Amino acid sequence: MTATKPNGLDAYRAKRSADRTPEPFGTKTKSQGHLFVVQHHAARHLHYDFRLEMDGVLRSWAVPKGPSPNPADKRLAVMVEDHPLEYASFEGQIPEGNYGAGAVILWDRGSWIPLNEPDEGLRKGKLLFELKGYKLRGRWTLVKTKRAPKEWLLIKERDNYVSESGTESFPQDSILSGRTVHALKEGRSPATAVLTKLKNLGAPRRRVAPAHIKVMLAQAGTAFSKPGWLFEIKYDGYRLVVARTNEAAILYSRAGNDLTASFPEIATAVEALPFEHILIDGEVVVHDERGIPSFSRLQKRGRLTRRTDIQRASLELPATLYAFDLLGFGGYDLRALPLHTRKSLLKDVLPSIGPVRYSDHIEEHGEELYEQVLDMGLEGIVAKHSDSRYRAGRSPWWVKISAERTGDFVVAGYTDSKSTQPEFGALLLAAYQGGELVYAGRAGSGFTHKDRKEIGERLKSAISSEPPRAALAENGAHWVRPEFVCEVKFKETTPDGLLRQPVFIRLRYDKHTSECVREFKDALPEPAQSPTMPAIERTVTFTNPKKVFWPNEGYTKGDLIEFYRRIAHWLLPYLADRPVVLDRFPDGIDGKSFFQKDAPQFAPDWIRIERLWSEHSEREIGYFIVEDEASLLYIVNLGTIPLHVWSSRMGSLERPDWCILDLDPKGAPFKDVVKIAKAIRSLCEAIKLPSFLKSSGSAGLHVLVPLGKQYTYHQSRTLGELLARVVIRELPDIATITRALSGREGRVYIDYVQNGHGRLLVAPFSVRPLTGAPVSMPLRWRELTSKLDPRKFTIKNAVKRMRSLQEDPLLKVLELKPDLHAALEHLAQRFE
Repeated sequence: MTATKPNGLDAYRAKRSADRTPEPFGTKTKSQGHLFVVQHHAARHLHYDFRLEMDGVLRSWAVPKGPSPNPADKRLAVMVEDHPLEYASFEGQIPEGNYGAGAVILWDRGSWIPLNEPDEGLRKGKLLFELKGYKLRGRWTLVKTKRAPKEWLLIKERDNYVSESGTESFPQDSILSGRTVHALKEGRSPATAVLTKLKNLGAPRRRVAPAHIKVMLAQAGTAFSKPGWLFEIKYDGYRLVVARTNEAAILYSRAGNDLTASFPEIATAVEALPFEHILIDGEVVVHDERGIPSFSRLQKRGRLTRRTDIQRASLELPATLYAFDLLGFGGYDLRALPLHTRKSLLKDVLPSIGPVRYSDHIEEHGEELYEQVLDMGLEGIVAKHSDSRYRAGRSPWWVKISAERTGDFVVAGYTDSKSTQPEFGALLLAAYQGGELVYAGRAGSGFTHKDRKEIGERLKSAISSEPPRAALAENGAHWVRPEFVCEVKFKETTPDGLLRQPVFIRLRYDKHTSECVREFKDALPEPAQSPTMPAIERTVTFTNPKKVFWPNEGYTKGDLIEFYRRIAHWLLPYLADRPVVLDRFPDGIDGKSFFQKDAPQFAPDWIRIERLWSEHSEREIGYFIVEDEASLLYIVNLGTIPLHVWSSRMGSLERPDWCILDLDPKGAPFKDVVKIAKAIRSLCEAIKLPSFLKSSGSAGLHVLVPLGKQYTYHQSRTLGELLARVVIRELPDIATITRALSGREGRVYIDYVQNGHGRLLVAPFSVRPLTGAPVSMPLRWRELTSKLDPRKFTIKNAVKRMRSLQEDPLLKVLELKPDLHAALEHLAQRFE
């Protein structure tokens, strides 16, 4: 056995350049992640190369007999030289004359999670870790032997992924190309046999352009069983038409959008297929911890735009393409062939397992498959006539049968009607979890006129002011006592516990509210803990709570912590999924202070930290993401007084939630600030844009316009500038966009420049490090008068104010998606 050595990689690099092999997916390209790779290597002796990403390289072991899922198999693993990360996607021939000459396939790939400290484990000779690959799963151990310094043993730990079989229990083909290492070594390809079949079948000899494909669609129906029909699982994902042409892959959505950059792991696998031309129809999904397609996780992937974020997500939330149809191959058009023939050929050309895999089916017994799909909590099934040809548009030869999931929920409240129905708009649902009523979402459809009248009468007699836990995003809600139950159908449950697309079915007079417990089938499990790792308790130890932070008032650090604890209910929606920058005052407002973007290394594991590449700093920054009360109190205990947030969230970092106009008086009278804010609101109303108001917590005001993630930061800044310029044209004596104090001449500065990537806004309800401990407070527009004192809201009265309001007047800025194109047209006319 000869291990591949670094100076033998020159041939690989030359071949990579010549073959235009794509960048490895999921590796560290200024991003974070732990990668593992297993390559099957036919060098002088056949062996497997097991590689773990550590410290920017691939630590590597040669395993002669390969990894075994049987704990009784203690497989020799010889530690060899480190390899560069770019080698993680190599598959091909290392030429003779180089170290490790021979064929190499990518046998498995995924992420690994260390279960002890990796450097210490290497030093002491025992490394415990979990693998999440296409073939290797669960907990494993590398243990150093005493026989030789480079000899280790690779052992499978006992868990749910144990098997009595050895390495032979795994598919032996590449997860990318589908070739075995022997087929690659001998130059064998399934293309020859497939092309012969297509010629004999009389398939048209023409190459189909993927951009011109109009996908075949299914009609809705109910479950049935019938000879001559094939039944497939219906995946809850994005439809993709995938092509490999001239050694390059391209991924088109159903609408014809190019999604190649969004799913690099799929593109890499398609490019590795050993065929000159192939055209596939399929569905891309992202699985949850149970292996079930999760639409919310897929949406998170689909919203990413930055290359570094996408590369990281391809490792942490890997996508899989389930291929169910072969439309073109080797210059042949297969669409006129029967479906069963197309699928048989497709199965022959795809890997057994990997990022691109064959979507199997059963014949005739559709009802049995449908029952299994219901039990598994899947989306449904698709019935296809086995002789059907591929035709664009909806066809009776394909039938989709969606699974309906139902559950019983407590009616916890309702929203006002926005239509002609006077009773209510939607029902707000909840269920008991751990003895506590927890919000579950809203059902706004499915009601008959009789239902609305009956439910409306019951709602009016049950009014209450106590919302269920986690009901943070329902602005203008009316809460009721938990007295009656309704049944709803829904698609799935999102990771944050909300029902997706719930539809009212009926009231349940036969059930008591106490029976509504979160035990429906598709509820996501709690994040799995390794059996060897104890569950982490989210506790915060407060330090120096009696330290005085505001000397004039005597307010202490403990007062600050208690305020943030009490205001958390209203504050957390603005922090959710959003990078936070701390403004720390360890010794109070009169002491030294500093901004802190990077989360410290000593931060507890249970706090979410997201690493983002900073072009300015030319390095990654680990930002706190504050998702719960414990995380909030932890960063406040660090001496953080105000919290500064990005205008965008992790799933859509380049598309902000709002456009901000910061009105900074700096020497100008506050009455001018009021007049300018009113002018901005009038302008927004004239162009049909909603606008919202909050105090800065200092001397100024913030006007926020909701964008609903529809604009980039550059577009948001342009919108802000246009709004500011129109207002300045109307109020030139009191408003300016001149940033320098010397050039303002006593006018109010309208700052639109804060609309930029990584620019910050003082979060609503943030305390300011000023005398009196003022708070940045959401305001109703009718409160905007010359008598308004923006610093009258403090840590002593802010919570009481919000309780008296009962709703947050700013919250809709997170939810609304105005018609920005129409608003810009109105604005352009106004500007002219």
